[in-house]
Amino acid sequence: MSEAAPLDPEDRKIITLARSARARNGVPEGAAVRDETGRTYVAGTVALDSLQLSALRTAVAMAVASGATSLEAAAVVTESESADDADRAAVRDLGGPETPVLVAGLDGTLRATVPAGTPRG
Repeated sequence: MSEAAPLDPEDRKIITLARSARARNGVPEGAAVRDETGRTYVAGTVALDSLQLSALRTAVAMAVASGATSLEAAAVVTESESADDADRAAVRDLGGPETPVLVAGLDGTLRATVPAGTPRG
């Protein structure tokens, strides 16, 4: 985990977008991802009877559905201390193991930056 370096303005932007999605939709988590062209995709938690998706997996799905071929970064605003393994796997599938996942608290304060990582097994 790395929190010492100053936050890049583009990373601050995706945290702000994620925080806004969470607040606007009244959901537990908000997320945003930035693709290889700099486009951003924003989502909140999906909790339907027939479909359950975290905010980060929803944002990755939106990027894929829009034609993104890679990710530069991802952010999730959550009460959790870290990004869920399945969320990081979705980021890794599109962006690779070094793609940073920014984990921020509900107030938008960055708690941790973790790489999407390698699959366990």
